[in-house]
Amino acid sequence: MNVLLKQSMETFPKILMILGSGELGKEIAIAGQRLGCKVIACDRYEGAPAMQVADIGIVINMSDTKTLQSTIRKHKPDVVIPEIEALSVEALKEIEAEGINVIPTARATAITMNRDKIRSLASEKLGIKTAKYAYSSSKEQLKKIAEEIKYPLIIKPVMSSSGKGQSLVKESKDINKAWDYAIKEARGNSTKVIIEEYIDFQLEITLLTIREKNGSTKYCSPIGHEQINGDYQSSWQPQVLRNDQLQEMHKIAKKVTDELGGTGLFGVEFFIRNEEVIFSELSPRPHDTGLVTLISQNLSEFDLHLRAILGIPIPEIKCFSASASRVILSKDNLTNVSYIGIEEALKEKDTELLIFGKPNAHKGRRMGVVLAKGDTINQARIKAEASSKCIKVI
Repeated sequence: MNVLLKQSMETFPKILMILGSGELGKEIAIAGQRLGCKVIACDRYEGAPAMQVADIGIVINMSDTKTLQSTIRKHKPDVVIPEIEALSVEALKEIEAEGINVIPTARATAITMNRDKIRSLASEKLGIKTAKYAYSSSKEQLKKIAEEIKYPLIIKPVMSSSGKGQSLVKESKDINKAWDYAIKEARGNSTKVIIEEYIDFQLEITLLTIREKNGSTKYCSPIGHEQINGDYQSSWQPQVLRNDQLQEMHKIAKKVTDELGGTGLFGVEFFIRNEEVIFSELSPRPHDTGLVTLISQNLSEFDLHLRAILGIPIPEIKCFSASASRVILSKDNLTNVSYIGIEEALKEKDTELLIFGKPNAHKGRRMGVVLAKGDTINQARIKAEASSKCIKVI
């Protein structure tokens, strides 16, 4: 082998440490193992989904700085991949300073785990159009701000995930309840909420944006999605947009991700209101709405994340056909869960099922997802929804 070529090539296996072992972490672990990597999966409880497929599973409190630092130092991973927001950014900063690659960067993780920081960065530093917003650290202040922004409005914790703590408030009498719910469901010890103008949008979009080691930026076809109380219910790809809208999304996504830096895949969310593009949020990791890419694309969002992280080329991203996803939710609080209806759910052609493998359930918890292809987006969505209704969590 040519000496220069040999020196330029990466050596495998790489050791990947995933911080957060939910359903997205599980798919990251699988994608990593397919590329010959060794995977260490961390979470707060035993038997989390990614632990079920990882080489090593570790139960730790990732919000504790010393515990997280000592765990990373002990296992010496080549790459640390945060999959959740509830972790110590102080630990990540120190670990990164010691030469371990944090994805996308420790700074980007710190900014995006708090809604106030990413919103302020987008709106105030980068001049990107967002919903009107403000922050409050007390009920009294919240009531005053709400009158200024006008009802209806959205109240949510500055730090949370999957829509937890989010309320649509239509009248002043509901302010106290919304405050209590936001503080209760906030990650960590936050006592601060964000108040947002309610956007009467026609579409919600996820634009999966990939930053590669060579400095280039790539995009997946836009994903349309439906949320209830801020939590993903269904998604579909490709969502048809006007070319000028798509170009505006590309421009905004590149501007924000270039500012954050690092490598990997970002889930950038937008609203479309009267054909206007409005930036919503950003996750520096694969996005739950992007689960549809497991059936719709030649490379899923998880494959793309790992390729970008490891410096493996991404020659082309293809969206093959109209595809959709629909979540499977638990209706009860359950332990040692089981499922019925899987045979019925998979009778339809071009449908696939992912059961996440969470050992326990609570009411409304996402336990799996159905994926479906169709001749049209509407057909794919109908198939996915019909199949998801066949499955019961018991």
